[in-house]
Amino acid sequence: MTHPLSSLASPLTSISIEVSLPRRVLLFGATGTIGQATAQALVRQGYDVTCLIRPTKGQNSAEKPNLLYPFLKGAQIRFVDVSDSSSILANGFCGERFDVIVSCLASRTGSPKDAWKIDYQAHANILECAKKMQVGQMILLSAICVQKPLLAFQQAKLAFEKLLTNSGLNYSIVRPTAFFKSLSGQIKRVQSGKSFLIFGDGQLTSCKPISDHDLGEYLVSCIDNSALHYQILPIGGPGKAVTPLQQGEKLFELLGKTPKFSRVPIGLMSVIISILSILGSIIPSLKEKAELAKIGRYYATESMLVLNPITGQYDEKLTPSTGSQTLFEFYEELVTNKTSIDLKEHSVF
Repeated sequence: MTHPLSSLASPLTSISIEVSLPRRVLLFGATGTIGQATAQALVRQGYDVTCLIRPTKGQNSAEKPNLLYPFLKGAQIRFVDVSDSSSILANGFCGERFDVIVSCLASRTGSPKDAWKIDYQAHANILECAKKMQVGQMILLSAICVQKPLLAFQQAKLAFEKLLTNSGLNYSIVRPTAFFKSLSGQIKRVQSGKSFLIFGDGQLTSCKPISDHDLGEYLVSCIDNSALHYQILPIGGPGKAVTPLQQGEKLFELLGKTPKFSRVPIGLMSVIISILSILGSIIPSLKEKAELAKIGRYYATESMLVLNPITGQYDEKLTPSTGSQTLFEFYEELVTNKTSIDLKEHSVF
């Protein structure tokens, strides 16, 4: 006699349950402000994240990485030397499979030596390893200023962008406009009663700043949004473009102070650069200071917007926007102590 349930036995044994594992992402540059925001966005969205970071001097190897970097909670941390491909492979990949590489890595100073070492060569090393390990996709944080490459770090970034676009990998090259952090350096200065520094009339340039959070979310969206694949993507934050003059006026308004501006002639910066360049042929350290002064002059004279290829002018309307937080909302949070920021080299005094 056949058991009444025996007819169900055969189909049940042929059923297999497919488990979808989270996609594995290798993140470089996770300790920078944008890198932190990107790591947190990846974790929030359920990706399996491994952050590869540069070890610091005096670092105690016995300490647990997640105690050293609490802002990377939820991600695995590994230490690598990005100037050495073998270190990236051995200490970073560790023979494991990864689906996507995201890089927020950037030179710290923008000086020629540092730029070519990090913005180009380190990324070339990462790309070489990605090919060896058969990673199919790479998302690169670049910068909108490479549209007019007058400086070493811009040329280094462009050189790697070309390498990536010709690599055969699925790529997204994200070129953000100004960051909130880079536009917050004068807050303490104004709070202490000093003037807000502007170049010329303060309306020579404008930008559509983007927050760390919004940029991190945008970078992560590049993973699965096919419309963002094989693309160079300029991106700004919400709202209209703002000038340095408008930034200063808003700060004074939020602090309840009478606006007070100090105008710095652009010509003065050019004179300083010329003197530093001449002296740099004798004193090497001054040569690097001349390059840093050139970077300062560039940002004082060039808008961080999309460059219209037809008119040759920076164009607010051609600059895409994303996210929800505006620069002025961020300023309000800073002056009311609802948030804080570590300015480091972005501090102006």
